[in-house]
Amino acid sequence: MVLMQIGIDSFVSTVTDPTTGVDISPVQRVEHLLEEVQRADEVGLDSYGIGEHHRPEYLDSAPAVLLAAAAARTTQIRLNSAVAVLSASDPVRLFQEFATLDLISKGRIDLVVGRGSFTESFPLFGLDLADYDELFAEKLDLLLRLRDSERITWSGKHRAPLRDQGVYPRPLQDPFPIWVGVGGTPQSFVRAGLLGLPLMVAIIGGQPARFAPLVDLYRRAGAEAGHSPEQLKVGLHCFGYVGDTDQQARDTFYPGWAQMFTKIGRERGFGPPVRAQYDEMCGPGGAFLIGSPDTVAAKIRQIDEDLGGIARMSLQMTNVRLAHDDLLHGIELLGTEVAPKAR
Repeated sequence: MVLMQIGIDSFVSTVTDPTTGVDISPVQRVEHLLEEVQRADEVGLDSYGIGEHHRPEYLDSAPAVLLAAAAARTTQIRLNSAVAVLSASDPVRLFQEFATLDLISKGRIDLVVGRGSFTESFPLFGLDLADYDELFAEKLDLLLRLRDSERITWSGKHRAPLRDQGVYPRPLQDPFPIWVGVGGTPQSFVRAGLLGLPLMVAIIGGQPARFAPLVDLYRRAGAEAGHSPEQLKVGLHCFGYVGDTDQQARDTFYPGWAQMFTKIGRERGFGPPVRAQYDEMCGPGGAFLIGSPDTVAAKIRQIDEDLGGIARMSLQMTNVRLAHDDLLHGIELLGTEVAPKAR
């Protein structure tokens, strides 16, 4: 039996110290990130992912650079993108960066690719948002071809063709793990299944159990395409934080969560978040893995049952008002208490 992997994802948000009200400098915030990854490695967590955003409140626009620094300070933990915005990237360059990361880490890298939930990268890199899905599909095809062949001949609509060209270096792992990050569209689940690629599902609200039909759709599509169940792994990316008690964890995480979603809601025309909504998401059926070690472990086990078995659970601990010491403590509780119980 393969044990579920338990890990953390971070968007490397800028942070305002909740005690002093002082903004943490970018230099100190990046140093804190590396300390957090190192602590996750020390307490036996399985994975640590770093996202990609091009917004002022995040410091993760170059995730490969941050992951390289993390690889040099860790020995066991798997490191991954969470997610790399493939639609706005050159697949050749992305493959080279993550193949190099795989060498630095001695084979501890997963490349998780997606279309991204924000759109700033499209005008930044001269792309048309109208090509949102077409860009991803074409670039994913090229990325998989690069993984499977050292020399490649390829042509598409959105990139110059390749004619019997070699792409180097080659990663240590063979095959190199490429996951697809998805939201809630059935087409995305089917595409990943048909390709036989592991799936990372971002669940930022609602009830995880409602994703069961989509996960079943993914598995059916993969089976019909001839892929083995071992290939069709499902991971989840959910908001999470572990405290000494349920109330302490919820109270500690709420201010930063509310600030983040007030800003996003204002941009997208949503109403401001309210505490009752947050507490409901922290409850037994909600998507937030926020609470004491026993509560979080029990919730992970329930989600695993509801979705027919998951391979990786990643807690998204990004929070703009969470003290560094509190985050380190949460990481320690996740590794030493939650993970053994959830597995």
